[in-house]
Amino acid sequence: MTELRTVTVDGSPVHVMEHGTGPAVLMLHGSGPGTTGSGAWAATARALPSWHVVAPDQAGFGRTPIPSGSRGGLRLWTEQAAALMDTLGVEEYAVVGHSMGGAVALALAAARPRQVTHVVAVSTMGTPGAGLSPDLDAIWAAPADPLGARDMLSRLVLDQALVTEAAVAARAAAMREGEAAYASLFPPPRARWADDLTLSARTLAGIRAPVLLVHGAQDRVTPLGTAALPLLEHLADVRLHVLGRCGHVPALEHPPDFQRLLSSFLDRKPDH
Repeated sequence: MTELRTVTVDGSPVHVMEHGTGPAVLMLHGSGPGTTGSGAWAATARALPSWHVVAPDQAGFGRTPIPSGSRGGLRLWTEQAAALMDTLGVEEYAVVGHSMGGAVALALAAARPRQVTHVVAVSTMGTPGAGLSPDLDAIWAAPADPLGARDMLSRLVLDQALVTEAAVAARAAAMREGEAAYASLFPPPRARWADDLTLSARTLAGIRAPVLLVHGAQDRVTPLGTAALPLLEHLADVRLHVLGRCGHVPALEHPPDFQRLLSSFLDRKPDH
């Protein structure tokens, strides 16, 4: 059973998709315009029936506004994610994050070591020195129209057959709906926002939860060599799974493989 609802977190509304029962897993979406928690994770949530999936729209995305007096960024998204789980009364949880959400997941594990049991960082941002790729720059700048949606989707996936007319139309509609809030998140020059999402080597070294990195070999948005491989040197308990013939969205491009990886890792008992 999937439920969509709005939760008040520190006085501000957060729109959340919840699915299933069992141990909690917080699932955090990436930063492309038009991205939402349910849009990014609904199919994956259905493949995790023995878990209680919590997939919020992060501030500035979907139906979650940026709190008054704040601006988007790693600190806000991390604090809001932690406060959401506190509000829901969840004491321990795994975190799965895609792209920007991967950086938030890693930051959350560093900030809440007693709460976060596992981290899955998919096509992740957050790596020291990774910088802003040309494709991520283009995605953040994509106009909210069908041409912008098509260009963005074509950069996200390797197999262009996935860029269907229906996918383009749905993404363009979502981009238009969130256009005003999104415009405040990543204005040019955009390299500073990639820097904002970067975690320090010290922060990464302090993460105690086991981390699974999942990455596409042909990811142009967060390239394997600059985004995932360096994290093997920074994290204390880490493993990396690389999917061949895969771009930036493993959950969409290789769903059965991704879902098996996720289930197997989340079912693993943490050492602490």
